[in-house]
Amino acid sequence: MKTLMTVAIAATLLASAGAVQAGDTISGAGSTFAAPLYAKWAEGWKATTSNALNYQGIGSGGGIKQIEAKTVDFAGSDKPLTQEVLNQYGLYQFPTAIGGVVPMVNIPGVSPGKLHLSGEVLALIFMGKITAWNDPQIAKLNPGLGLPALPITVVHRSDGSGTTFIFTTYLSQVSPEWKSALGANDAVQWPTGLGGKGNDGVSAFVKQTAGAIGYVEYAYVIKTSANYALVQSHDGTWPSPKASAFSAAAAGADWAHAPGNYLMITNQPGANAWPISGATFAILYKTDGDAAKRADVLKFFDYGYKTGDFNAADLAFVPMPGTVKAMIRQQWETEITSGGKPVYVSK
Repeated sequence: MKTLMTVAIAATLLASAGAVQAGDTISGAGSTFAAPLYAKWAEGWKATTSNALNYQGIGSGGGIKQIEAKTVDFAGSDKPLTQEVLNQYGLYQFPTAIGGVVPMVNIPGVSPGKLHLSGEVLALIFMGKITAWNDPQIAKLNPGLGLPALPITVVHRSDGSGTTFIFTTYLSQVSPEWKSALGANDAVQWPTGLGGKGNDGVSAFVKQTAGAIGYVEYAYVIKTSANYALVQSHDGTWPSPKASAFSAAAAGADWAHAPGNYLMITNQPGANAWPISGATFAILYKTDGDAAKRADVLKFFDYGYKTGDFNAADLAFVPMPGTVKAMIRQQWETEITSGGKPVYVSK
């Protein structure tokens, strides 16, 4: 059964599709992290070109499976594929925007942004080793906050998730115990908690469960006016999750020297850098498949690159820098081909 967010996105992306007969439709699936942004871009692209996007937010793991099976024109994933895997399947990936993963909480009497959590404490919570909100290790980080003696209910993703990959990559960087026991992946063997499908599933569980904590892409915090915790930065400060903090985390990103455009930006230095930041990626075949469909995929993302910065900022995503966009467009002309010729030359 599709999640509520999947249904909502599908309705948004396909609205009025029957009213336009001449337009083409491209299909995508994967990242729920990126789904709100792609929905906004698709609205404008539809109005401008009469072409539609059918994108299903089923989680990054599901999207990767579908592109490998050639059942969609592109996959969305917040877990970038290694150069080895890209080569194995003849795939190419590129970053589309940058966002942040945020601990979403439901603690009666605690206002949004008032709870402070270090990476080490966050890891212990999600390992089930800190089980109450008035635990001394949490109280030490929050003097005077008046935390209740309420059991903690952990909520995590039940599906293969790039959001999980970003979150567990961060926990592996800040907690040797987490790295040894669970590691970084799009799906891990959670020691405790409830599983929700998609960012929307996690959001729903947290919202309805007193004492709950989960992790979601920040656009879902905005969408649901949810409570959230601050996470201590690499430099020991407490930045707020917002576009400027995600941008600060990406400030040192060296995309020009990232093989296969594989790059993680978690736990970056900088007082204003949100520690659980990451890029979201589009993945498509380099030479296999319908050349016209692959060209339309690039046209869609070129449209997003050219006109979608406002949409990105409105949802607290960070647009890719202009220099990176130019580099990616050059890659399209050499990487995505048919008969040795580029399927799309950006203007």
